[in-house]
Amino acid sequence: MSLEERKAKKKKKMRKRFIFRSVILVVMLAAITYALIANYNKDKSIYRAGDKAPDFKLEQFNENNELESIQLSDLKGKGVMLNFWATYCKPCEAEMPFMEKLYPEYKDKGIEIVAVNLDVNTLVVDRFIDKYDLTFPVLPDHKEQVMDLYNVGQLPSTFFIDENGVIVDKVDGALTLERLEEQFQEIVPK
Repeated sequence: MSLEERKAKKKKKMRKRFIFRSVILVVMLAAITYALIANYNKDKSIYRAGDKAPDFKLEQFNENNELESIQLSDLKGKGVMLNFWATYCKPCEAEMPFMEKLYPEYKDKGIEIVAVNLDVNTLVVDRFIDKYDLTFPVLPDHKEQVMDLYNVGQLPSTFFIDENGVIVDKVDGALTLERLEEQFQEIVPK
C-alpha cells in the first residue's frame, strides 16, 4: 500500500470517527435537553393531598356594589372546591357549567365553590359570569398572590379541601361532570 493510500485510509477513518463522535454528542445534547424540559414541566406543587390548605383572604364586590371578603379559614366546617381559572382558558370555560350545575345541590350539603379568577379585566370576568349565570363566589386575584401561594401553574387547577381545611386532592386540567361529582363526594362534611 502506497503512502498516499495509507493517508487516504487514515483520513477516511478520522472522518468516520468525527461523524460518530458528532452523532454521540447530538444524542447526549438531546437527552440533556429532554431531561431539563421534563424536569421544568414536572408538577411543582408544594401543597398536596394530606397537607393543610394555606389560608388566604380575597375581596369581591357583591350585587349591591359593596366590598366583601372571603377568607378560606372562615369556611372551616365546609368542603371547599378551590378553583383557579381565567376567561381566556378554554378548559376552564368548559368546566364552569358543570360547577354551576352541581353548586346548588352541594351547597346545601356543605360544599362551597371558591373560584379564584386570574384575569386583570373585571369587565370581561363580569360578562363571563353573566354568560354562565354563575352563582358561586368568583374572587379576583389580580396580583396572583393566592396563585403564587398555592404554586399554581396550569389552568384550570383545582384543590379539593375537606371540612378540616386539609387538601384531599388536586386536579390539574378541566373536570368532567362525573369527575367533579366524585370529588364533591370526597369532601362532603360528615
